[in-house]
Amino acid sequence: MAQKPSIPKGTRDFLPEVMVRRNYIFDTIKAVFKRYGFLPIETPSMENLSTLLGKYGEEGDKLLFRILNSGDFMSGVDQSGEPLESLKLAGKITEKGLRYDLTVPFARFVTMYRDQIAFPFKRYQIQPVWRADRPQKGRYREFCQCDVDIIGSNSILNEAELVNIVNDIFNDLKISVVLKINNRKVLAGIAEYIGKSDALVDITVAIDKLDKIGIEAVNAELAEKGLEPEAIEKLQPILFMKGDTREKLAQLKPLLNNEVGQKGIEELETLFDYIDNMELDIETELDLTLARGLNYYTGAIFEVKAKDFPMGSISGGGRYDNLTGIFGLPNVSGVGISFGADRIYDVLEGLKLFPETMSESTQVIFLNFGKNEEKYCLKYLNQVRKHGINAEIYPDATKIQKQMKYADQRGIPVVVIAGETEMAEQKFTVKFMKEGRQETVNANQLVETILKK
Repeated sequence: MAQKPSIPKGTRDFLPEVMVRRNYIFDTIKAVFKRYGFLPIETPSMENLSTLLGKYGEEGDKLLFRILNSGDFMSGVDQSGEPLESLKLAGKITEKGLRYDLTVPFARFVTMYRDQIAFPFKRYQIQPVWRADRPQKGRYREFCQCDVDIIGSNSILNEAELVNIVNDIFNDLKISVVLKINNRKVLAGIAEYIGKSDALVDITVAIDKLDKIGIEAVNAELAEKGLEPEAIEKLQPILFMKGDTREKLAQLKPLLNNEVGQKGIEELETLFDYIDNMELDIETELDLTLARGLNYYTGAIFEVKAKDFPMGSISGGGRYDNLTGIFGLPNVSGVGISFGADRIYDVLEGLKLFPETMSESTQVIFLNFGKNEEKYCLKYLNQVRKHGINAEIYPDATKIQKQMKYADQRGIPVVVIAGETEMAEQKFTVKFMKEGRQETVNANQLVETILKK
């Protein structure tokens, strides 16, 4: 009996119509990245585990896909003693893992090629990443990230550039979004204000879940992590601070009378001053509950949400001050943002925002009436293509009804017909499928007629 074909949970195949739409997203994003002077790089799908482990926090480490060593991976493992535990065993049978994101491999890349790149280094990267997460709507085990980073500069102008990129990309995609901004230094200042500086990671991991699990569950998690009721109580007014960005900053200033908190407020004020001068179309706001769970962020943090569609963040990022330090290149600050193509796809589909025709779709098809007609069409088919129009000829002289059905299934808007009559008169009949009308034109006017459409 034949094996039933299947793919691993949390992964997907993409049919042509889906790929055309995905490429529309990638092309839109890439065009904006290039406009801002970013250069493309690629890194391998797998990295050494030593590169990946310990960079994403405890929860992130659990989600790494590990790759078994080649050959007899158990050969070097002593199996005579106590029962083998998976955690102890893992280090002996696997040395590589699939990349979890594009930022840590990028830090490794910058350190390795520091003598071959110009700083500040501006790169973009569009590649898949893998996470051993529980698959659910909008969350996959294999998905594509579109990252853009500037490394080797502390200037807040870089953050402003990223805000501008967010503005342009979502304008071009016609998605109405809100960009939430916070700063890890402000979060560190808040931790100090409530007397729990040592619990910054626990606090950020918990409050990052606020919009998913609600305040009671967040408070319960904080208590579980050892925060006293007084500290949790002191945190509440900050999490629910009212007012616009400037009002929130004014309220925060007297509370965070510690060095790290004041520095964070200063950085936010600088960034929002830039934003005010940039005359953006998107909405931006200071969100003090925004923490982004990744441990490597040290300054500004960003998250983008679609306004008209229920979906987690569709873009996010932030400033990291010493990610390359782990790999032996200290004191190199970077800032970056990642666009989640899969979630953006779901939003565009849900809001019916994909354009009807995209650059990869076939726009014109020549029907096939037989050998002589084929030869007559080929010259003009090439003329159409030379004018940048996607065109094809049906390869078999089968029933016209079958050929028309094919054109209809593919959503091809223009059908070109040449039978004996048209050939004899050096003409073509052009059928415009959506309008349901057709016209007969001279062969030398074919391209012009199609271009006019």
